[in-house]
Amino acid sequence: MTISYNWLSSYLPENIEPEKLSKILTSVGLEVESLEKFESLKGGLQGLLVAEVLTCEKHPDADKLKITTVNIGSGNPLQVVCGAPNVAVGQKVILAPIGTTIYPVSSETPLTMKKAKIRGVESEGMICAEDEIGIGESHDGILVLPADTVAGTPAADIFKPYTDWIFEIGLTPNRMDAMSHLGVARDVCAYLAHHNKKHYDVKTPLNINGFKVDNTNGPKFSVEIENTNACRRYCGITITGVKVAESPEWLKNYLGAIGVRSINNIVDITNFILHETGQPLHAFDGAKITGNKVIVKNLPAGTPFITLDGKERLLHEDDLLICDGNGAPMCIAGIFGGLGSGVTESTSTIFLESAFFDAIVTRKSSYRHGLRTDAATRFEKGVDIGNTLSVLKRAALLIKEIAGGELAGDIIDVLPTPLEKKVVSLKFHYLKKLSGKNYHPDTVRQILNSLGFTFIKEGANDLWFDVPFSKPDVSLPADLVEEIMRIDGLDNVEIPSSIQMSPSPDINSDNHAWKNKVADTLAASGFNEIFTNSITNSKYYNEDILKTVVKMINNLSVDLDIMRPAMLESGLEVINHNINRRNLNLRLFEFGKTYYTSEIGKYTETNHLSLYVTGLNHEPHWRAKAEKADFYFLKGIVCKLLQLLGLSYDLLEPVSNENFDGVVVNIHRQPVITMGIVKPAKAAKFDVKQQVLFADILWDNLVNLAKKNKISYSEISKYPAVERDLALLVNKSVTYAQIKDATKKAKINKLTKVNLFDVFESEKIGADKKSMAVSFTFQDNEKTLLDKDIEGFVDKLIKVFTNELQAEIRM
Repeated sequence: MTISYNWLSSYLPENIEPEKLSKILTSVGLEVESLEKFESLKGGLQGLLVAEVLTCEKHPDADKLKITTVNIGSGNPLQVVCGAPNVAVGQKVILAPIGTTIYPVSSETPLTMKKAKIRGVESEGMICAEDEIGIGESHDGILVLPADTVAGTPAADIFKPYTDWIFEIGLTPNRMDAMSHLGVARDVCAYLAHHNKKHYDVKTPLNINGFKVDNTNGPKFSVEIENTNACRRYCGITITGVKVAESPEWLKNYLGAIGVRSINNIVDITNFILHETGQPLHAFDGAKITGNKVIVKNLPAGTPFITLDGKERLLHEDDLLICDGNGAPMCIAGIFGGLGSGVTESTSTIFLESAFFDAIVTRKSSYRHGLRTDAATRFEKGVDIGNTLSVLKRAALLIKEIAGGELAGDIIDVLPTPLEKKVVSLKFHYLKKLSGKNYHPDTVRQILNSLGFTFIKEGANDLWFDVPFSKPDVSLPADLVEEIMRIDGLDNVEIPSSIQMSPSPDINSDNHAWKNKVADTLAASGFNEIFTNSITNSKYYNEDILKTVVKMINNLSVDLDIMRPAMLESGLEVINHNINRRNLNLRLFEFGKTYYTSEIGKYTETNHLSLYVTGLNHEPHWRAKAEKADFYFLKGIVCKLLQLLGLSYDLLEPVSNENFDGVVVNIHRQPVITMGIVKPAKAAKFDVKQQVLFADILWDNLVNLAKKNKISYSEISKYPAVERDLALLVNKSVTYAQIKDATKKAKINKLTKVNLFDVFESEKIGADKKSMAVSFTFQDNEKTLLDKDIEGFVDKLIKVFTNELQAEIRM
């Protein structure tokens, strides 16, 4: 939410400095995320002066340059070299003296004037063109001011650039009452009244007494509401003789400060009222309303409608429309106007609408058509139905003041079923329980009255209040406590000397402990943790996967429309983001979830630990060359994590799909980990051209297996271990995993360790052969192993390798 300091101050009973006002806003729950100075002209023309050209002579060494002397109203004349073709004696011009900073339109970089020599001639500043000081686009020549302009006058006094302070407020979704300058002013006055013990009233423009129309001879419009559930109130007035033109400077300044582009006086007034009061308005060209009748209703599904942006949209049967007397749509209610009824330069009669539309209907239509307008945002959070008519009067008078014309015809106010205000009671002991503070009943009444609540009665232990329509989120006693505490200040809550609490068991402590251990280990191995969005783009996945994905009903973006069914794509987005910023060597990990559904109402979410590695394993240095990360590095990290959890894998099964080539790691006969190399075609879809390694770990399965481990301890053997090496000549298809499986079949209980330390391939040993050198470690905890024991073990191994793998022993 963007708030203008100047605009807000116009409603406050006293002047408050921006910094102090920022603290007050944050204190009452309107957290100020930033406070920045706004300037309609960047730099505010500071340092620029009016100068009179006294002399103008041709530069001796440049055909297009001239040497001038200028009078700035005080001191000696200054010498300035100027290249403008239109500079002449007697002109009043804008001068940027030495030390002045200018902000040219054509450059994002400001320019500070320094004393310089141009072709050998000293220049003590610069005579400026329009675009060089930001007041226009022209660069045909220097800006020449009227002859009666006084030399030495600051440029800011002539052009009067608008300055303001802009608050960016982190507004919570329930605070629709603060989605306007008047709403924020109400909170500020409530704060001042409570803390200064003095009555403060908002200087509201809505207290319009004696409002009357100018004549009743204008066109007679009528309003009919067919869907009274979606439209609870509709007000309108006719204004004739208006002149659509450019808005006055004060209006353009207010809107420009909060980032709203000026269009014309009529549209600007509706935008101004929206940000002043929070009530959206819509102006129709009265001449384009067929039958002079407005009908609020639904149209059949598929009805075409061209909106103000020129796009044709097919309406939904639940969309609420503002239609003319023939039933033709003119506007999607509360969201966006139609091209055929909009105000143009030729408009002279307007029908001004102020209405109350249902929040849910507005929200659904807004998302359905992708029209996230300011008006829709207000209606879907709930506007103040009690202000619908007074806001219309305020806007009508403002249009009459700025655009001329007359208020023709009586005001239309259709209210099918008047709404009743909610009544909420607040018990004193409940207020003390939630706030931790004793409040006097008079204090409670004063705070709530200043926020628009109406006191009804006081019981023995409670107070009763009517809730204003401006606060649709207030319905419970707890809501009243929140209102009281934020105006009083959360810093004023008394801190008790002791706290009583009953600790609850943490049923998921093992999971958190393992997660912290694994995260620490990965961080120590050079990995960085990432957090990615669980909502992703359906375009990343094929049709088979999309059959079971969880789709977003009201997605905020066309690129974020499903809950992610896999982790890989989220990581590739992060890798792409880093590579685009020349961060090429990455080790990343993420604890995240994937989602799928088997049918409506049945959803499953799965916890994952994902690892991503790309780029170099280490940078080159004087002792070693650069080394690319490969599959075996990733496998080493995975094995390190398994060792940390007290696990080891049973089997590695090859896997290949459209995303990557790799292996599935089985632990206790369960597939728990998938790891491998992302296929280049998959990585290329994310504009990643370097190799990416990926491991996907089913985290819950891994932790459950780790929990089943029984920790046992044994004394370190005092007898020495013995190592023997075997070089096995096997087919190229034989893997180290097969060698380990064959080793287990030898059933040697004294074998404590197996390690592959060399692989050799050469034409000399056969084109389809390879030599795998494996070391075996034997140890007995009861005695020293003899040579004959070791030879027996080795013979068993050779026999198993020969039978199982058709291996030959290289000597």
